[in-house]
Amino acid sequence: MFADRARIFVKSGKGGDGHVSFRREKYVPSGGPDGGDGGRGGDVILEVDPGLNTLIDFRNVRKYKAKDGEPGGKRNCHGKDGEDIVIKVPPGTVIREAQSGQVITDMSGDNTRYMLLTGGKGGNGNQHYATSTMQAPKYAQPGQPAKELELLLELKVIADVGLVGFPNVGKSTFLSRVTNARPKIANYHFTTLNPHLGVVDLNGTGGFVIADIPGLIEGASQGVGLGYEFLRHIERTKVLIHIVDAAGTEGRDPVEDIYAINRELETYNPEIAKRPQVIAANKIDAIYDPENSPVDAIRAEFEPKGIPVYPISAVSGEGVKELLYKVSEMLEGLDRQVTVFEQEYFPEQHGSDAAGEPCTVSYDEKEDVYVVEGPRIEKMLGYTNLDSEKGFAFFQKFLKETGILDELEALGIQEGDTVRMYGLSFDYYK
Repeated sequence: MFADRARIFVKSGKGGDGHVSFRREKYVPSGGPDGGDGGRGGDVILEVDPGLNTLIDFRNVRKYKAKDGEPGGKRNCHGKDGEDIVIKVPPGTVIREAQSGQVITDMSGDNTRYMLLTGGKGGNGNQHYATSTMQAPKYAQPGQPAKELELLLELKVIADVGLVGFPNVGKSTFLSRVTNARPKIANYHFTTLNPHLGVVDLNGTGGFVIADIPGLIEGASQGVGLGYEFLRHIERTKVLIHIVDAAGTEGRDPVEDIYAINRELETYNPEIAKRPQVIAANKIDAIYDPENSPVDAIRAEFEPKGIPVYPISAVSGEGVKELLYKVSEMLEGLDRQVTVFEQEYFPEQHGSDAAGEPCTVSYDEKEDVYVVEGPRIEKMLGYTNLDSEKGFAFFQKFLKETGILDELEALGIQEGDTVRMYGLSFDYYK
């Protein structure tokens, strides 16, 4: 069974709690704190698996959780980090936040591995809180909480060329002739119930990937019939081959068929309807009156509009090579980079309730560093992926909007001075 949509729940690992303990050694009457730090929670990672071409596995398993970090132990023992969970997806999978429908990431092109959720940071053991005035701290930091998301996974196949047209016009036969793909073929509507991909090799060209999209019917863009379910698969294509039954073997007017399908594309996504298109007037082997060929009527209607028309027979192969070279020529003038959907939803910016938490900004003369600490900054560090350029920019914006940068400047911070935040050190620059 082919599946191109799925809904799943993911959760990172919670950070392990820091430990409270004290040295207990012979001849050491007042042992200091030796509580270890908690382990870091596991991350949720998405990874492309080229061997997958469907989301069917997500129909059976809908919840994915990374392991929690282990708590710290006595004698400065660090808790074990939680194991990451790696979720394998097919190339071309678009990941959306379920409630808003906004794109988180598109697993296409060079984006083969994506850090979706980071695990919670492990809490500090009580050894970190010893001071000259409090040498036996009985407090350890709890591990940071896990993060969770509900996701919509949507597969949009990666192909240069898409085949569109009514059911039973010969798209599958055409694909099987020009590539090594072997779609199921029979003489009834909706034979193709899932997109098929094939690679076209042409002498003297780099070739291209072609996708057979299940047949559309009028009203498909409003959800009528099965074709609507697969319209998403032509969103990445650069050129459309519009296959039409030129012989009208089912009693339909080929010119009207072309207009009807183009209306469906326009309704679904106007950008798709604007893409370069070539018409393959198929089944010319079934035209028995060459003097009044319907191909002439198709040409008269569409070639003045800049849409080339190629008469072909997918069964015999007549005219197919000429069509393919034309498509290759059209692709040469276009950007062949994979269409990648831009990120709209940033997990690190959601779910944080740190705004109302306290935060302190101070200057440590002894170490000559500026110190920012408190639950507000601690939570933000836990929610934000600082390894991500956008995540780091978001964190800088948070520091500015909460007035932390103003407080640092009021204390006299200069460019190049060091700011410390819970084990992380930054150089200050405006």
